[in-house]
Amino acid sequence: MSDTERLAHLASEMLERGVRRVHVLAWRDLDDDEAGGSENHADEFMRRWQETGLSVLHRTSFATGRPEVDSRNGYDVVRRGGRMSVFPRVALSETFHRMGSYDALVEIWNGVPWLSPIWCRKPRILILHHIHGPMWDQMFPRPVAAIGRAIETRLAPPLYRRTPTVTTSTDTHEELLHLGWRPDLVTTGPVGVDEFFSPGGEKTAHPSVLAVGRQAPVKRFVQLMEQVEIARTTIPDATLTLVGDGPERKVIREWIERHDAHWVTLAGRVDREELRDHYRRSWLIASASLAEGWGLALTEAAGCGTPAVATDISGHRCSVLHDSTGLLAPLPELGTVIARVLADRGLRDRLASSALARARELTWDALAVGVLEPLHAQVTRPSGGRRNR
Repeated sequence: MSDTERLAHLASEMLERGVRRVHVLAWRDLDDDEAGGSENHADEFMRRWQETGLSVLHRTSFATGRPEVDSRNGYDVVRRGGRMSVFPRVALSETFHRMGSYDALVEIWNGVPWLSPIWCRKPRILILHHIHGPMWDQMFPRPVAAIGRAIETRLAPPLYRRTPTVTTSTDTHEELLHLGWRPDLVTTGPVGVDEFFSPGGEKTAHPSVLAVGRQAPVKRFVQLMEQVEIARTTIPDATLTLVGDGPERKVIREWIERHDAHWVTLAGRVDREELRDHYRRSWLIASASLAEGWGLALTEAAGCGTPAVATDISGHRCSVLHDSTGLLAPLPELGTVIARVLADRGLRDRLASSALARARELTWDALAVGVLEPLHAQVTRPSGGRRNR
């Protein structure tokens, strides 16, 4: 049975048992200016669920320039509340059915939990890409960071240990077990790569490095530029292109000016076709990120036949298979590794071939099945989905 057929079968059995309306809670929406891999991940499975006949409503916070009530790829979108106020607002709305009744719930936990075990008595699952850990210190002042870390790792976990949970990282899987999750309730599945991201065209005539992502502190773009500068001591004609925007853009620009880094190009936000062109042209893609749930840009680049060099962190270990689809290294060694890959055509070709082969195995249909299966299990078990209260 193909993934598409499996997905249709699961949805059909849920519909037969009266589960038609599924609410999916997420901190940010795909159309938000700060959207990233987590939001893309949600859109991919929601659109596929909607196509099977399930009715999906995506509840998230307000996005600048976007209507409060909207639709995208067939499913409904409700954007109300600020970054923090959205959490209590959703709990109240769902408790009193202000967004209509629903039959099942998906909670996407991105640092701050929705506390659905307290107020939801319907079949539900949790999606948790990664534990934020050191990211709290980069995003908030120390006292606030300490509170956030305590909520994520000490206060909320006891509520969720009996909740079926889906993650994309084997390291996060292990962290959840360490925090007390039941082993049989945690599943791990890879993120997909759209077939749109495919090889084509010519590589740049000079050694070129690409980095893609929201320019936030956790991505460590300044440190990446420092590492590429190290690589340039042996590969002097190497360039770096940064695709994306975000709160660190001013800091990045100041670094470029201070170091007279004419070899860095700030491409800004680009459309899908231009992004694919960047992937295709570059010799390699790099990431110095401190934490990731999954390095989506790295696997999209792999789909275009471009290998990766990235920091050896949880999310990267799943999206990049070391010495197969790319190379992983500690941040201080990235520059040396980047120079090695740029200088060795044979190594680069071997990594590119393996990256492309693996990317073709990663499908969004498989992801949609992997997320629906634990929810289907909640719906179809004799207890009627009450086990995960």
